[in-house]
Amino acid sequence: MNDVFRLPLGDAVEAGVRWLIDVLGGFFDVVAVVFNGLYGWLDASLSTPPFWVVILVIAAFAYWSKGMLLAIGSAVGLLVIVAVGQWSNAMDSLALVILAAAVAIAVAVPLGIWAARNDRVSAALRPVLDFLQTMPAFVYLIPAMLIFGVGPVPGMVATIVFALAPGVRLTELGIRGVDPEIVEAGHAFGASPGRILRQIQLPLALPSIMAGVNQVIMLSLSMVVIAGMVGAGGLGGQVVQSLSRIDIGLGVEAGLSVVILAMILDRVTSGFSTPRPRTARRAGGVVSGTPDAETDAARRGSVDAEGPATAGPASVPDDAPSARPEPAHV
Repeated sequence: MNDVFRLPLGDAVEAGVRWLIDVLGGFFDVVAVVFNGLYGWLDASLSTPPFWVVILVIAAFAYWSKGMLLAIGSAVGLLVIVAVGQWSNAMDSLALVILAAAVAIAVAVPLGIWAARNDRVSAALRPVLDFLQTMPAFVYLIPAMLIFGVGPVPGMVATIVFALAPGVRLTELGIRGVDPEIVEAGHAFGASPGRILRQIQLPLALPSIMAGVNQVIMLSLSMVVIAGMVGAGGLGGQVVQSLSRIDIGLGVEAGLSVVILAMILDRVTSGFSTPRPRTARRAGGVVSGTPDAETDAARRGSVDAEGPATAGPASVPDDAPSARPEPAHV
């Protein structure tokens, strides 16, 4: 009975993957060489300096993002990783996360912009993104391992595919949430579509785009741990090793290091996605019409006099709905 109604979908997909390997084997080899080279360079950059130098650099980024409290917390968390003996593995995982997230963001943001500006592209991408987000993460490792073998590259490719979807969705959501009246004002001033995108839509959609970047980084970190099963090494390799040995201590130390890295990356990226206090004071001042705010608005108007963005925020009435979209929650 099952043989009669069984749909050989898995066999067809496997045949398709093997056909791709035969036809595009040279291309995949080039991709593997490039990814291996970039990963080796980034891993060496993080692992070669003394640990305290890397901690100072990360703490400086944390201070720039959100202030002294996050900088101190990041430094203390990284010192805990050093104390449990997982520093080298943590840097391996951090290098993989940074590289995979950078590639995923470089693909996701243009796709999100394209989907926001074209309804057909959005309709075509939606089922693909649903598929990418709901497919179990382990499944991505199988074709990646067939194509690239074992090591960090299949883990990196699987991570990129797995983390792509929220970046596309939140970029599209942010651009579609920009007030149409501001975009129309840009058209009325004769601005080109590219200039409207650069000077109106992208700045106003930045909180949503940065929320997407945050999600891409967090999904990359979760997938990097799973990628330890295909020899990606780092903290994922330690977690897999602790499972095979039933080593509770090693599992706790590696898992705690993953949690610390995740919290640092999440807080730093979310800090960059929220308006700075100085920016918020200026925005509040413009709405309330204080003299300082008027000076700032006049300064912006004089600087941007040639662009359509001048007509945007300055021409919005006080009772108009806010053009800045609320940060999306995933």
